Amino acid sequence: MGFIKEFKEFALKGNVVDMAVGVIIGGAFGKIVSSLVNDILMPPIGWLLGGTDFTKLSLTFPQRKVMETVVGEDGIPTTVEKLMDPVTWNYGNFIQVTIDFLIVALCIFLIIKGINKLSALRKKEEEAPAPAPEPTKEEVLLTEIRDLLKNK
Repeated sequence: MGFIKEFKEFALKGNVVDMAVGVIIGGAFGKIVSSLVNDILMPPIGWLLGGTDFTKLSLTFPQRKVMETVVGEDGIPTTVEKLMDPVTWNYGNFIQVTIDFLIVALCIFLIIKGINKLSALRKKEEEAPAPAPEPTKEEVLLTEIRDLLKNK
């Protein structure tokens, strides 16, 4: 029973719930930024570069011949020469993902910068001293009496 109670306290702490919300919002935000990059930014850049679709940019390495040992129907192993499947280096997709990352990083930087400015403003407001309270009628009267006695 102690384990379940301890787990419940952990799972329902504010920090865990806040983190879960942050992860969910972050995932949705990532999809928005990916769409921004893939659907809004990269098509005009590809058009400026002559109709290039970055996700399809790749370099195909030449096929190589490899030796493979195959056991025949008669049970005798024989070595045959085969062509390797072609291998591609998808550098265009890497460019696309890198631009995705840079935009997400920039957006998060701007959000954190804004939050820090708001926090600094709030802290400044809290640190500002409160104005002195208005003196009561009794204090005003006592001050006048003091001043009159001083002048005599």
